[in-house]
Amino acid sequence: MTRAATRVVTTKAALRAARAEAEGTVVVVMTMGALHDGHLALVRRAREIAGEGGTVIVTIFVNPLQFGPGEDYEAYPRTLEADLALVDGVADLVFAPEVEEMYPVLPPQVTVDVGALGTLFEGAARPTHFAGVATVVMKLLQLTRPDVAVFGRKDAQQFALVSRLVADLDVPVLIEGVAIQREESGLARSSRNAYLSDDGRRTALALSRTIRAVEAAAPSVGAVLDALGSEADAEGVDWDYASAVDPVTFREIGTDHRGEVLVVLAARVEGTRLLDSTVIEATEA
Repeated sequence: MTRAATRVVTTKAALRAARAEAEGTVVVVMTMGALHDGHLALVRRAREIAGEGGTVIVTIFVNPLQFGPGEDYEAYPRTLEADLALVDGVADLVFAPEVEEMYPVLPPQVTVDVGALGTLFEGAARPTHFAGVATVVMKLLQLTRPDVAVFGRKDAQQFALVSRLVADLDVPVLIEGVAIQREESGLARSSRNAYLSDDGRRTALALSRTIRAVEAAAPSVGAVLDALGSEADAEGVDWDYASAVDPVTFREIGTDHRGEVLVVLAARVEGTRLLDSTVIEATEA
């Protein structure tokens, strides 16, 4: 079945009007644009969930609240025309607002408090990041009123935080996670990969090699913890963290932990901050 061309709206009023006309199961995918195959996997999953009779909404908005001082907000790739071409006929509706439309007053006077989860790992490295993420996610959930919201699992802490957001604040939406999408080399797909040179992409494979080492080390929690440091001396990689944590609390585990383990990685290559993650099951020391 050939779908109609995707409709694009840029104002909250137009989005609300379009949402009022939406039929069937409504599924939203929130992005900052610069779409790649990882994003498209989310959109395809949204289409599967919505079915032919439902509605898929994609939001494209580079959210200034989640960028700290000196980060890459101004340089972040903005490729709206190319993005629209990629989702045309798959998404039913794209919401692509300007900053002034989303935030008439910047910074907004009321934001979302992300609690202890938002202060660990990425939250420690980027203190205002998760409050910015949670605030824009809450706004977009209010505006799109979806039945399901689809998120990728590469940003594992973000996925955990969004899941807690909707549970703790009783937002009536199901959060659906999609597995990390990887390039042929194994590098986790990210819009920020565009910043890397060919040499940088090869250097960045230290993250995916660590992921493979951790997965091979399971189910021994001791071996997993040892594997986290397997690329510690990789040239050109400035590690921020490589940790095994409880997937609920995000507290680092010890050798006595049994059950699900979330492994989270963050490092800079050529000045670009990259993330990766995996989930393993620990059943022995």
